[in-house]
Amino acid sequence: MSRNHPPTQSEAQTRRARLMLPLLCLALLLSVAASLVVGRYSIGIPQLVSTLGSLPELVGRIAEAGGVDSVAMSNEERVLFMMRMPRILGALLIGGALAVAGAAFQGMFRNPMVSPDLLGASAGAGFGAACAMLFAAPVAVITGSAFLMGLVAVTLTYLISLSVGRGTPGITVLVLAGVVIGALFQSCTSITKLVADPYSQLPGITFFLMGGLSSVTWRSVLVLAAPISVGVTTLYLLRWRINLLALKDDEAQSLGLNTNRIRGVVIVLATLITAVSVAVGGLIAWVGLVIPHFMRMLVGPDHRWLLPASFLGGAAYLVLMDNIARGLFAMEIPIGILTALVGAPVFIMLLLRYKGGWD
Repeated sequence: MSRNHPPTQSEAQTRRARLMLPLLCLALLLSVAASLVVGRYSIGIPQLVSTLGSLPELVGRIAEAGGVDSVAMSNEERVLFMMRMPRILGALLIGGALAVAGAAFQGMFRNPMVSPDLLGASAGAGFGAACAMLFAAPVAVITGSAFLMGLVAVTLTYLISLSVGRGTPGITVLVLAGVVIGALFQSCTSITKLVADPYSQLPGITFFLMGGLSSVTWRSVLVLAAPISVGVTTLYLLRWRINLLALKDDEAQSLGLNTNRIRGVVIVLATLITAVSVAVGGLIAWVGLVIPHFMRMLVGPDHRWLLPASFLGGAAYLVLMDNIARGLFAMEIPIGILTALVGAPVFIMLLLRYKGGWD
């Protein structure tokens, strides 16, 4: 065999994926670095470097004082450590989680048109979070309610598609079922807004549903970190099984895979990380559709590479969108509006590309 034989497609995709992951890490680092200086309060590079250098000393002062409220900070320290850094980490976690959830759903249903938004997970989670906010529930209850209703929405979508498709969840039926279930939960959310107090509750619910990261704090980051870490890590551990779901069910089962069990686990995990993202950041649409699709173009369909690439790409994308949301105009734009402005044209492009040949 010639030593200069051309690589197979799999080998070429693997080499490309190994090249793309470091580049995505670099893109994420650059997005984070830009986020540290972007905002209404200008922080120059020298100020940024000196303020970051004071972080160990600030942590020591906070530890001695027993809390943040008892520590005097400069304007740069307060803006950087108490406002921008938790917000950046929140955007990173939420963007990565939504992209990984979208990649998992797309791999499970064998089509890049599927996303948490189209399956009703985001609408269901938004309804659950809005209901909990209506009763002034704590953050843990809001997260749990968002997860429960998001799981209900995805389960209903899947069961309807199975029933209509006679045991086979065709993508066209699946998308239509997701649109119907999403509309149902959006109507329920509208009822929640209707009965909310117009002065004390309605503004908060309305801005929450638009999606935004302005209220993210260190406590919000802690709420996000544990479930997203568990969900994303477990999905990555299941990467080989998600790859096998790309086969027909009888072929996957002949290899020893319990397809129904794996689908159930993937649905629960993807809905969990979607729900906790919605509970903290509101409805940030289209990330789970746009990012996995482009990452698949870059690294291929193998979930060994697609899942980490989706996390890095989703994190960098949402950090960048948040920079635009808080830096483009004097008034901050809800980030859900920006992601929809980008995602909707991409969805139209996908519709034109597949032209009904999704099944």
